Amino acid sequence: MSTRPSGRARRGGNERGRMTLRRAQTLGAALMAIVLVVALCILAVRFVSYRLMVGRVIRHQEQLSQEYVFNPGRIITDHRFHDTVDMNADDVQAFLDQKGGSCNGSTCLRSLQMDVPDRPGDGLCDAYKGGKGQSAAQIIDGSARSCGISQKVLLTMLQKEQHLVATDQPPTQVQLQSAMGLSCPDDADCDARYAGFFNQVYGAAHRFRYYQAHRDQYGYQTKALNDVRFSPDASCGSGKVYIENDATALLYIYTPYQPNEAALRAGDGEGNRCSSYGNRNFVIIYNSWFGRSDQ
Repeated sequence: MSTRPSGRARRGGNERGRMTLRRAQTLGAALMAIVLVVALCILAVRFVSYRLMVGRVIRHQEQLSQEYVFNPGRIITDHRFHDTVDMNADDVQAFLDQKGGSCNGSTCLRSLQMDVPDRPGDGLCDAYKGGKGQSAAQIIDGSARSCGISQKVLLTMLQKEQHLVATDQPPTQVQLQSAMGLSCPDDADCDARYAGFFNQVYGAAHRFRYYQAHRDQYGYQTKALNDVRFSPDASCGSGKVYIENDATALLYIYTPYQPNEAALRAGDGEGNRCSSYGNRNFVIIYNSWFGRSDQ
């Protein structure tokens, strides 16, 4: 006698199996939909929270701009940072003569001359035409034009780093060797590749273009919240900065600190042990010489 189920019984079992499978598929789809809805809700909450934080940070930055004429999110506009049309070599020379008029000696920037090598274009900067006995003004203007970094920015940095522009004292060779503070640590000699006035000025302009081309490799991003420390001392903490434009991000890559409120309250003086002054002094110097950097 056969023990195999009848055709009807087999069909019934298959139908029940298909129904069970459909129920499992329906339940799985429902669970997936729930997971997606929850994930979207979490993302929406995070996005709203982020935008609220951005709004608070921007309002704080605008308040600092009004109180201290320093906006940590917009240190200088992109146009001012890259404007190489407003000055030429003669203008730079006249500026050096004006600001350093009482400085006498061959190392004063208004008198400084040196032989400068050619630099080929490399995709970051255009070719630089060197020559014998180039003046500091020619070096500043030539570096600015080759790399698309404003002469005014380079002049400001020369003053910020080593007080080379507005001075009545002939700069020392040590000051000229580290004119822009480029690859010159506080506790060691400058990297030999960047030591010397020309290498410092051209090198700094070139470095900005390198930062610009490789910005994703650095921790300061435009149109985003960034943690920016107040001091080289990590214990002094950091503050959120919404970096509004590329030029400001480049300045933070070059000098990765923002002034704390003690530094801002001090004007051009000293704050407290957690104060840093590089970007604050950049704004003070630029504003006093060329007008508001952030406008």
